[in-house]
Amino acid sequence: MYDSTREGNEEVFSKKVKAGKRTYFFDVKATRGNDYYITITESKKRPEDGMYIKHKIFLYKEDFNKFMEAFQETVNFVKTDLMPEYNFDEFRRDREDGSSEHTENHTNQD
Repeated sequence: MYDSTREGNEEVFSKKVKAGKRTYFFDVKATRGNDYYITITESKKRPEDGMYIKHKIFLYKEDFNKFMEAFQETVNFVKTDLMPEYNFDEFRRDREDGSSEHTENHTNQD
């Protein structure tokens, strides 16, 4: 995982979401001046060499509301306008035992 101390920023919260062949990390970081921002990282393993490819988004506090509104509007558009019959709960992974409700075998990665 990303070493936030390298840049003088402290990780104060982290949430890991495994999603099939990808893993997403939602991290809250504190700056030296006690300001906070979020990083969203997508990590995916390349099958040809086993190396992890990471894509990162930095989200700053002044953009939180705009980001959340746009994200929610986009998700709602897909759910209600494009795929109203699809069961989006089919792949939930929040069961108490940590297993997926879906029976398909997924590859674990960090």
